[in-house]
Amino acid sequence: MYDILVPGYEKNLSRLHLFDIKSIDENIITQGISFDKTNIEKNLTLFLYPDDSDEDGRMLRIYQEYFMVSSSAQLIVEEAQLRGCKLYDLNEYAAVQINDTHPAMIIPELIRILCEKGIDFEKACETVQKTCAYTNHTVMSEALECWSEDLVRRLIPRIYDIIKEIDNRFRAYVWENTHDADYVERTAIVSNGAVRMANLCVAACHSVNGV
Repeated sequence: MYDILVPGYEKNLSRLHLFDIKSIDENIITQGISFDKTNIEKNLTLFLYPDDSDEDGRMLRIYQEYFMVSSSAQLIVEEAQLRGCKLYDLNEYAAVQINDTHPAMIIPELIRILCEKGIDFEKACETVQKTCAYTNHTVMSEALECWSEDLVRRLIPRIYDIIKEIDNRFRAYVWENTHDADYVERTAIVSNGAVRMANLCVAACHSVNGV
């Protein structure tokens, strides 16, 4: 982790945490941004938002996003515990603002961490919902991040399982309030072979705003 000091209000300083891995090979950068997307170990954090027009690029993007949110989630929980957090009250020690859909995996990742530390799944979901809020940047369907369900299941299986359980619970909630099967499917998180990250944020955060 690298800390960058950011000057703020009335000469105060904030710390911007940046995460990297030691195996990154910056020597492969020559002209342009062409690189081997299959060599995850050497280019996981080399370029943000790598081209995801093919399978290799999509795999790299998922690995990259998960690396960033997992590093952040672990740090958030660790710092909160040092300040006296009992985990079930994480929302009293931290606020997570999900800026667009790219960091959406922090929702299931925080749930995973809390469960591994002894919080039951129901309480973990409730705590994470109180902790996370979502800023939506667009209503254009082509810009709302969706991942292949098969790819998510294969690359990050535990995260997939948690997303699937959130989806099941959200489907039940929507059905109970609408009794409209079509609406349930349109608002679902996992549908037609895709994991819809914006839907995950809307379903699992305590508030949503748009810009």
